[in-house]
Amino acid sequence: MLEPRLSERRAAPTTATRDWAVAAVVILASIVTAVVLHVRHPDALVTLLPSTDMRELHVDFDTFWHSAVALVHGADIYETPAKLTNLNPPLLTVLLTPFAGLDALIGYRIFAALTLLMVIGSVLAVAAELRLRRPVTAAVLITVLASSPLHGTLVLGQIYPVLMAGLVAGWIAERRGRPVLAAVLFGVTVALKPSLAPLLLLAAAQRRWLPFRAGLTAAAGATLLGVLVAGPTSGIEWLKIAFSEPVPDTVDNASLPGLAVRFGLPPVLGAVLGLAVLVGTLVWCGRHRDRIDPAGTVPFAVLAAGLLCSPISWHNYLMLLWPGVLVLVTLGRGAAAAAALAVTVVPVSWNADWPPEGLVADLGRSLYCTILIGYWVLLLSSAPRRAEPEESAGDVAGAVAAVD
Repeated sequence: MLEPRLSERRAAPTTATRDWAVAAVVILASIVTAVVLHVRHPDALVTLLPSTDMRELHVDFDTFWHSAVALVHGADIYETPAKLTNLNPPLLTVLLTPFAGLDALIGYRIFAALTLLMVIGSVLAVAAELRLRRPVTAAVLITVLASSPLHGTLVLGQIYPVLMAGLVAGWIAERRGRPVLAAVLFGVTVALKPSLAPLLLLAAAQRRWLPFRAGLTAAAGATLLGVLVAGPTSGIEWLKIAFSEPVPDTVDNASLPGLAVRFGLPPVLGAVLGLAVLVGTLVWCGRHRDRIDPAGTVPFAVLAAGLLCSPISWHNYLMLLWPGVLVLVTLGRGAAAAAALAVTVVPVSWNADWPPEGLVADLGRSLYCTILIGYWVLLLSSAPRRAEPEESAGDVAGAVAAVD
């Protein structure tokens, strides 16, 4: 037994060196690509933050704001002068009603500042929970602040930081031995963005029935609250919109149905493939429920699978998976975590330099789908096992020292 262990220890430095060499190449390529694209396309997302154009640039918040104003005035929250159709359930409009009393631009500025603080706070909360070293936390924050998903979210005025905060709160509750509270927090978050609903199925796959029921009850209760406040017809209108919205042929739609449309295939093919990915992920989690830790990377692997299956998964959704990426650091996969975060600094102007059509262009414009698939594989393959009684004190101490 001793000889194999010694062999593993000798091989570990070689493997770690190789992993960091690969990560260094990915990090360098991401930085160089981002710099080149910012030079070639100076109107990058981050430079658009000061703009006053609500209808074209801060369009998502403009949509939410018009719905909130309609709610305050007793009008239909889905029939507004906004450029885009509100695809979100009534609960979100109820949550954002305080902004209805503000000018749209002022409301956007406040909302953008609050959501930026939510992202920073969520990253710091995860780092504190994982007891990451300060240099690691600082590097993560710098990368997050430089990332395209954050820039896109802030410019559009999207709600992903709110979702991220809810997911982090639930994940921390799970880690601290409060699975029912975690399920409730996940349920409320799903009520705000139903495309995250596969997360609630994880508890069922693992046969944790009390958290499963708690999550479904919280999601249903929060959804019903939104419908009651906004009016019963709002729920019906939202369902009509949700089921009639086509899969957008947009390059930053990272889902598999979006990938199918990009290559001129029926979106149903991508949906079937995505469903297979999701079901396969849940089945795997169920079969290994006694060995994998539900407070590790597993919830985020399920989220990634759900995003691949969803008709719309903008590349901005990647920020919801960052907490799971940070868990990799504590599992000795810091190189993988660094590479996964680094690729997010590539701006959406990546899509501007490809030919207008053709196979090469379609492949090039599938970068964000490729990244999402990579996140799913990485998070699922890194699912940490539960601590076992036979683990030696030396092994545990070594793991803690690696983090601290």
